[in-house]
Amino acid sequence: MSKIGKQQIIVSEGVTVNVTSDVVKVSGPKGEKEFVLPSGITVSLIDGQLLVSPTNQNNPKGGELSGLTRALLANMVRGVVSGFEKKLELSGVGYRAQVQGQDLVLSLGFSHPVKFTPPAGITFSVGENVITVSGHDKELVGNTAATIRSVRPPEPYKGKGIKYVGERVRRKAGKAVKAVGTK
Repeated sequence: MSKIGKQQIIVSEGVTVNVTSDVVKVSGPKGEKEFVLPSGITVSLIDGQLLVSPTNQNNPKGGELSGLTRALLANMVRGVVSGFEKKLELSGVGYRAQVQGQDLVLSLGFSHPVKFTPPAGITFSVGENVITVSGHDKELVGNTAATIRSVRPPEPYKGKGIKYVGERVRRKAGKAVKAVGTK
């Protein structure tokens, strides 16, 4: 069985967990999330802790699925309490972002502004060329941030574009540097 799958998930104060035969519902102050259990996996709630286990110990897929299920449930419990966020950084002359209502409007050097409407459960905030995508669903936050980044990914020559905060862009030397070295 998976090492991660054996670990218990501690359910914090203010979080309610409903476990039925094939569905786990988690609700808290930030939102509510539902997860359908894969076949061969059982979840039990004992003394404020969730325990994930495979129904058949001899099935090799049971250990893998128990680790995955435990990680997804732990993210759900953490998300409804504290939430998740991804930060994106704009770098480039004239690149701007602003929030209009709930929508994110980006000026990225195109002939038109790019407008993003957030999915349910996602909020945007902007400050000092940093876009913060936050919500209670980790997968949805990551996918939304990746979609925003894909509009203008950082280019390798000048580094202009949208990148994650802390992301390192590999830079390339331009033609001028290459021409100086040859004669």
